[in-house]
Amino acid sequence: MRLLHTMLRVGNLDRSIKFYTELLGMKLLRRHDYPEGKFTLAFVGYTDERDGTVLELTHNWDTESYDLGSGFGHLAVEVEDAYAACDLIKAQGGTVVREAGPMKHGTTVIAFVTDPDGYKIEFIQKKTQ
Repeated sequence: MRLLHTMLRVGNLDRSIKFYTELLGMKLLRRHDYPEGKFTLAFVGYTDERDGTVLELTHNWDTESYDLGSGFGHLAVEVEDAYAACDLIKAQGGTVVREAGPMKHGTTVIAFVTDPDGYKIEFIQKKTQ
């Protein structure tokens, strides 16, 4: 078994694809409209689906926003430099909700940003060996 993808419902698909591809550096792997169901699926990721886990962005055509609820936590992305990643996000109009720095009670450098729908993404700085 392996984890294939994580699905997020998004209110504006083009805006979300732009965020994940332009700000986070993922690639748009595929996108398909389902007119009878009135929804579109787009898959983004750092690798092809056969090589790693990807993110499925689901856009229901009649829904502009979602209540994120209290059960979902965040996505985690490894970055070379969390400080530089935050600077890049801010320079491109993104939102940093926790600046880069050591995690509480530890030394791992982390930061949190939000995507256009409010989902949190944790940047975890790659450890130097």
